[in-house]
Amino acid sequence: MSRKVPVAIVGANGYSGEELCAILAGHPYVSVVAVTSRQHAGKPAGEVLPRLSRVGEFSKLVFSEPAMDLLLGSGAEFFFLALPHGLAAEYAVPLWQAGKRVIDLSADFRLRDAEVYREFYGEQHPAAKLLPEAVYGLPELHRHAIRAAKLVGSAGCYPTSILLPLVPLLKAGLIDSGDITVASASGVSGAGRKAETVLLFGECNESLRAYGLPKHRHLSEIEQELSLAASRQVAITFTPHLAPMTRGIHTTIFTRIAAGVSCEGILPALAAAYADEPFVRVSQSLPDTKNVTGTNFCDISARFDARTGRLILLSAEDNLVKGAAGQAVQNFNLMAGLDETAGLL
Repeated sequence: MSRKVPVAIVGANGYSGEELCAILAGHPYVSVVAVTSRQHAGKPAGEVLPRLSRVGEFSKLVFSEPAMDLLLGSGAEFFFLALPHGLAAEYAVPLWQAGKRVIDLSADFRLRDAEVYREFYGEQHPAAKLLPEAVYGLPELHRHAIRAAKLVGSAGCYPTSILLPLVPLLKAGLIDSGDITVASASGVSGAGRKAETVLLFGECNESLRAYGLPKHRHLSEIEQELSLAASRQVAITFTPHLAPMTRGIHTTIFTRIAAGVSCEGILPALAAAYADEPFVRVSQSLPDTKNVTGTNFCDISARFDARTGRLILLSAEDNLVKGAAGQAVQNFNLMAGLDETAGLL
């Protein structure tokens, strides 16, 4: 590809936004033409994000206010929205109406049903009429639709770690869709860059605690996609934990193999399903968050407990990359007709 695609990053100062800046600053086919932040408007990008100081053209950018006239006048063809849910929709609607292509990292366009959004997020959907136009942004599940989409709701971090091990097995009828329990542990960066007592170092260090029970917001998109895969309504038990680490997600899934299915066929079935996927690694080795940190990989394995008759699926990913910024760039690559792996490790 000879030309670079002009893109804008709206909300570039959070953890996911900063990771997005880092990936796109080194992307061989991208020119970042605008970065926005109300807090840092007027400041050089290299000052706000010291890790990117002197990194190509990006360090010469200046943060601007996220004003719509400035965004539309920036020359960007693609817009990444690294904003909180609710606020993202306020930008997605006018950008979509202007014919721009949008990758939203928030939860605003992940769900198909506005009532489900209201149930899990406690408020009316801010742009319900646009939901039919949005594509769920998990490339391994919806690659073809993502390529043609104008609006993509990039999949969440926990959902990615849960859906990738389960979906191929549900589609093939290899597991019991009525018996799925999940326990996940996430690094503190998953809560975003905000000042809250429970996220202080002294509160998180050397401590592990569950939260968001019994109905974490991500359950909505997890069950949506599992139900599509199983062709029936699927409900799961999901317990997320806050782990004393900065980044990474480790997920353990407990389920049962369907009647007549051999446990020896589970791992080969997963390996076959992801044989051509650039960012899913299936192996006999148990996943470890340290092996995916800073990458767009999701590592998956499986074990069968003959004593209890339960199948154990395991996965690990970087919540800021495959769980957020890297996934968004993977979606962008598909939408822009680029090599899916461009700019990603």
